[in-house]
Amino acid sequence: MPRTRALVLLAVLAGSSLTGCKLADELASGAGPVTQGPETAAAPRIAPADARNELAALQVAVRGTMDGYSRDEFPHWDKVDANCDVREEVLKRDGKDVQTDSRCAPKSGTWVSPYDGETWHKPSDVDIDHMVPLGQAWISGAKSWTRERREQFANDLVRPQLKAVTDNLNEQKSDKGPDEWKPPLVSYWCAYATDWIVVKHDYGLTITVPERAALESMLQHC
Repeated sequence: MPRTRALVLLAVLAGSSLTGCKLADELASGAGPVTQGPETAAAPRIAPADARNELAALQVAVRGTMDGYSRDEFPHWDKVDANCDVREEVLKRDGKDVQTDSRCAPKSGTWVSPYDGETWHKPSDVDIDHMVPLGQAWISGAKSWTRERREQFANDLVRPQLKAVTDNLNEQKSDKGPDEWKPPLVSYWCAYATDWIVVKHDYGLTITVPERAALESMLQHC
């Protein structure tokens, strides 16, 4: 079950990004997916130098297979509270002047997609992208995770894992790594690479040699 707002707020105030032993302790506790209430804010971005250090610490491995993969292996869009789920929470967080109905479904607002800089005024024009896609996580370590850990990954509002983006770009990206797909907005490459590294580092996922090379290249735009 999702954490309470109070516990999440304490985590956010304490620094939000859980790494190494902190993440292991959290996962071992069986606390479940990390979500937030209306106080949700975008995760702060780490410095490029720190991202390079975390990139160097990632384990390089051959890309795994998609055998056994299904999105159902990553239960997502958990409830944040009685009305809102994680998807709706991201739409509220990433949009401006977002108006919702009594069931928390966004009806209007303005969303600027960080991947292409396009502005949208209909919720149907944006998708919620997993920075490190579910399939990408599967082939880089998540296949061996517990279902509970995969649920945490798919609903993580603490790390820079969920973003509202132009829907067709989310479809283009699919489960591709940065060596296979990059945002069309080159000025966003630094932020994209940094966020990708943070998520993979925090969850102990592996990277491939081409993936590492692509990330190093993107960090040169910082």
